Amino acid sequence: MITTALTFDELAALMKQAAGVTVDPRELEKAPDAPFGTLGVDSLGLLGIVGELENRYGVALPTDAERSKSPAEFLGLVNGVLQKGA
Repeated sequence: MITTALTFDELAALMKQAAGVTVDPRELEKAPDAPFGTLGVDSLGLLGIVGELENRYGVALPTDAERSKSPAEFLGLVNGVLQKGA
C-alpha cells in the first residue's frame, strides 16, 4: 500500500517540470482553489503532470485527474487514489 501523499511542494515541482510553470508552493497553499488556468497550467500541462505521477507511483489515475480545475481538487483526487493504492 502506498502511504505517500502528494503535497503542494511536490505539485509545484511537477508544474515546473511537466508544464513549464513556476509557482511558489506557498501560493498554492494560500489559494488552493485558484483555477489552474490562472496559474498558467493548461490541459496539456495537467496531462503531463498526471503522466508523471502515474509513472512515479505505478498507478493509473482516473481521467477526472486531468480535468481538475484547481490544485485542491487535483490533490484530493490524486491522494485519494494513492491512499487506496489503486
